[in-house]
Amino acid sequence: MPQAVKPATAAAPAIDLSRSAVSRYIQLATLFRRRIEQGAWKLGEQIPTVDELSAECGVARATIRQALDLLEEEGLIARYRAKGTFVRSAPASNRLWCEVETDWSGLLRSREGAEIETLGDTPGLAGTAVPPAAIGEVAPRYRHIRRRHWRDGQPFLLADVYLDERLSPKVTAEDLRTKTALKLVAGIPGVRIIDARQTLTIGTADVETAAALKVPLNAPVAHVHRAAVDQRGVLVLVADGIYRGDIVRIDIKLR
Repeated sequence: MPQAVKPATAAAPAIDLSRSAVSRYIQLATLFRRRIEQGAWKLGEQIPTVDELSAECGVARATIRQALDLLEEEGLIARYRAKGTFVRSAPASNRLWCEVETDWSGLLRSREGAEIETLGDTPGLAGTAVPPAAIGEVAPRYRHIRRRHWRDGQPFLLADVYLDERLSPKVTAEDLRTKTALKLVAGIPGVRIIDARQTLTIGTADVETAAALKVPLNAPVAHVHRAAVDQRGVLVLVADGIYRGDIVRIDIKLR
């Protein structure tokens, strides 16, 4: 049986949602989800009412309802007429984390259980059309491969891979289905990577990205730009990836 609890009476400062381009209801859904994850809203207990949350967050009740709709779709809360809203379950402990590593061995590691789908494959792209990188000499032509990575039936990464076309014959269809972008080039016989860079920035999902990753428009995403240079000093790989923002974890080794 759901157990009702009295809402906290202590006044809290209003939550400022105006500094982000992400829709307010998505920001609030993330906030409320975190409260369940951290145990502030406990399993089986009643959460504050829509009116109370509206006053706390300084938004319209309709915005609160939209945020709660997302949590209800995820099975985290249940609404009962004339009783209130209760925590139904906590987010799964085996959450679909995707580590964005900061060391070479980590960058080469394939995601366990990941499936890679090729969405497009275009040869003969001029080097001047490839996203700029701060390292290496641009190759004459590149092969552009768009891929989507899945795990447990959920897409988590949309990636554009630009590979020096001279290396293309050494990349098999099996490689495209199983290897991360940097592993594609690192595994080619005769290729030795002497420099690689990675840049991560935070943004929001546009229409195309939202559809591909099955997230709401303007949901947070992480943009990861990677580049690799071989022993000739040639930029053999540029990879631009967009990760779902709710599954990204950055692992950094401290020295």
